[in-house]
Amino acid sequence: QRRVHGKLCQHVLIDHPLESKRKATEQQEEPKRRKISELVVPTQLMAGSALTFTVLGRYNLARAAHILLPHGPVWTPVFMPVGTQGTIKGLTSRQVDDLDCNIILGNTYHLGNRPGGDVLEKFGGLHKFMNWNRNLLTDSGGFQMVSLLKLADITEEGVNFQSPVDGSMMLLTPEKSMQLQNQIGADIMMALDDVVKTTIVGPRVEEACHRTLRWIDRCISAHKRPSEQNLFGIVQGGLDPRLRKICLDGMISRNLPGYAIGGLAGGEDKNEFWRVVLQCTQALPDNKPRYLMGVGYPLDLVVCSALGVDMYDCVYPCRTARFGVALVPSGLLKLKNAEFENDFRPIDEECDCQACKHYNRAYLHSIVTKEQAACHLVTSHNIAYMMRLMRELRQSIIDNKFPEFVLRFLRRMFPKGREDVPTWVVDALMAASVPLDDL
Repeated sequence: QRRVHGKLCQHVLIDHPLESKRKATEQQEEPKRRKISELVVPTQLMAGSALTFTVLGRYNLARAAHILLPHGPVWTPVFMPVGTQGTIKGLTSRQVDDLDCNIILGNTYHLGNRPGGDVLEKFGGLHKFMNWNRNLLTDSGGFQMVSLLKLADITEEGVNFQSPVDGSMMLLTPEKSMQLQNQIGADIMMALDDVVKTTIVGPRVEEACHRTLRWIDRCISAHKRPSEQNLFGIVQGGLDPRLRKICLDGMISRNLPGYAIGGLAGGEDKNEFWRVVLQCTQALPDNKPRYLMGVGYPLDLVVCSALGVDMYDCVYPCRTARFGVALVPSGLLKLKNAEFENDFRPIDEECDCQACKHYNRAYLHSIVTKEQAACHLVTSHNIAYMMRLMRELRQSIIDNKFPEFVLRFLRRMFPKGREDVPTWVVDALMAASVPLDDL
């Protein structure tokens, strides 16, 4: 309403015909644009089950899904930050919760060393111990066969580790890993597998593949809380398609709640990396979650989601933050660099995390690697970036706009165009039937 010549009149705006057509089209498309969190999904677990998995949308191999676990929902594809000792360095559990992380990781080997399984069991599990009300996944300790190889002796019985804390010896067997993970109380627990670095070839890789299958049966037998905690098996086999198939067939025959792709992200050629991922996602059951272990570069997450992966974890976003490196849509901001000394913009103008709302690049440049506050701020931003990336990726699948999402992501990361995009990325996306003609 407005006044004309002293009289109160109704003011009517008439849309241009093209504008009216656009609005009508948007209204027709509105049901497709529902937020993923508004879709109808299970809200209660079935009796005797600790997991339900519901696919909500697809684009060829890519899928958006809902996992219901004992501590609430997880929307996939999902990135899981790593809190090795029950903490994400630089952040409290409340701050991680505020970043809308539905699930984070702990490490069985390190938690078994400190504070120990008995302490955690007396406290009611890691959830209560660290004041975390959402979901937890625990690694079995198998990765330490690679990361702590100099301290480990691997036999059929298990892995004998020398503690990096006090030098004492700890024999981690499949049974011991299950006992510790039952005490920890994680919603998803990983089977102990025999892990070898991906650049190793020869008999050791085959030995690890077959031992992983023998150990999964010992893990299943030792798991005491299957109605409360989910045991995922891990597919090994290195870069050898034959060995991967052996392990895939063996794991699938055990009918586990979910499956992980292990033994990658260890320095192998990316052309081999994505082909192993594709082999595994095409073979694993469609009605079970697929978890790619140790992968956390944003580019890898987008490509592997196109190949059908649901879950990821990596220390990368948090570790790189401690060196003053922030994740942004165009790649990385190395805040230690002199170019940011007088840059008063936020890390990312599209980000609504606390670091971007209240601080600028110049300030962070002056404190990164010097003050603990910088570790906190950049870590919280990097996790917020990963959460937003995965949220937009999921929504694009629901909206049937995944190719547009991929193109927009690649254009921002590689502004010079297709010739700047790594060949392995183009090959993998083409294998996933994601069109790149407009890149």
